[in-house]
Parts: sequence; structure tokens; C-alpha cells
Amino acid sequence: MLQVARLAPKLLGESTPLVEAFLQSQFTQDGAGCDRVGRPDLYYTIFALAGLHALQQPVDTERTGGFLRSFDDGQSLDFVHLGALARCWAALEPLKPSETLKDALLARLEAHRCPDGGYEAELGAPHGNAYGCFVALGAYQDLARPQPDPLRMVQCLKFLETPDGAWANARGLKLGSTNATAAAVTLLQQLNLPIHPAVGDWLLARLHPQGGFLAMPSAPLPDLLSTATTLHALACMEVDLPNEAREKCLDFIDSLWTNEGGFHGHWADEALDAEYTFYGLLALGHLTR
Repeated sequence: MLQVARLAPKLLGESTPLVEAFLQSQFTQDGAGCDRVGRPDLYYTIFALAGLHALQQPVDTERTGGFLRSFDDGQSLDFVHLGALARCWAALEPLKPSETLKDALLARLEAHRCPDGGYEAELGAPHGNAYGCFVALGAYQDLARPQPDPLRMVQCLKFLETPDGAWANARGLKLGSTNATAAAVTLLQQLNLPIHPAVGDWLLARLHPQGGFLAMPSAPLPDLLSTATTLHALACMEVDLPNEAREKCLDFIDSLWTNEGGFHGHWADEALDAEYTFYGLLALGHLTR
């Protein structure tokens, strides 16, 4: 994803410095990335770091490293923030977590593994979900460790398939969701496993008439997260976006950008944050020719 996001300045052009300044503004004096109301948060730190790396801008690794060290081995963190801590460490080269810290982080993540082979944020859950699997595999990759029994995770994904040819984030649902489907596609592609071509058709059908992609077939508005993840999943499947769809998506993304340098998440969103700004870069990267 980061490699693709690095292409975004080709479309941002003279607006690139505004995005750079916005992302720099998302860090506190302690080196933490801010959430939507200005509080330090590991999850948002991921996207602030990734956005600056995509734009090839410097990061204060020592200051942010101090913020990461304050979490020690993650004993106080939930599943999502454990994954965030792993990803943040991976983004802070040349600083590196010790092998002991890697062991501890992955042991805590692995405690969230379910009997069906997947991962879930709730400890002791019987079934995993697509997002949990995505977070877990990403953490193993970020810490340069092989994931144990990855095919068990694929078995979990099998139970998340929906009758309409996609994936949901929980068992037994009749309609797929865009982000769960994109996560499943990305996971299967990372594991070099086949993906049915009809999945690409399902994703393309989520295109809104005014551009952008819907989170679900019944969603009222497109959003930037669903747009970025759909474009990424289509690229994983080597499915070309039609020219008309590409232009509509560019118009949609442009409608979410502000001269403050950040991106809104959707048309009704009034806030700006590093997460959606990174997704804006990712989407633009996939739309670059």
C-alpha cells in the first residue's frame, strides 16, 4: 500500500506541500499521531507516519520512538492497538524493536486467535473476522515473522463468504461488505491463493454514480476508506478500472480534499484526520497512470 501511495503526488501536483504540512501537524510534541479530536493515539500514528513516508517527508523517529516505548510490550493495549504498535515500529527504521519485544507483541496478538483459525478483537471469541485476520497478518509481516498456520486463517475466511459472491465481517450474513471483501482479497493475494474473478465484478458494482465506492450495497453515500480499499483489491486482482469510473473516482476524491491539506472521509464528514488523508493518498496512487 505504501508503494502505491507514493504515486499520489503525480496527481496532487502543487497541492502536495499542503498535504505534507497537514500530516506534520497531526503529531503532538511527544511524537504521537492525533485522533479526530487531537488526542494521542497509536492507531492514528500509523497513518500519520505512513502518509509522511508516502510523500517522502522526514519523520522524527527518536521522538515517536519514545512514544512507542511508553507502551512497553503492549500489555495495556487492545487487539487493534497491538497491531498498530507493531506497524508503527515497522515504520520507524532505523529504530527496530528487539526480538524480545516482537515475541511479546505477537504472543499477545496470537491470544486473539479463534478456534476457527481467524482473529477477533474480543478474547475468547469462537469465530474470527476478516478485519481481525488483516490486522494479524499485517503485524506478522511488519515484525518480519512468519505467521503460524496461515491456512487456518483461510478456513476462517471461507465461513465469511456471502451468497452474493463477496465476504462479510461476521458469519451468516447474506450480503457482503466492501471492506471485508477487500481485506479478504488482500489476504488471499498475500498468501498466493486464487480469487474468483466474480469478486472483481462485485466490487466494481459498488461504484456510486458520482464516483467513489460504497461500503455496502445499501450504503447511502460512498466513502474514502471503501474507495481506497476497493481500488487496492482490484489492483491485487489485476482488474482494470474503466476510464469513466476512474474519472468519477478522481472527482469524488477531489470533492473530499480541502486547502487545509487533509481529506474528509465522506461528503457528510466535517472532520479531518491522518487516517482518511492516507486513504486519499492510497486512492490517488491507484488512480495514477
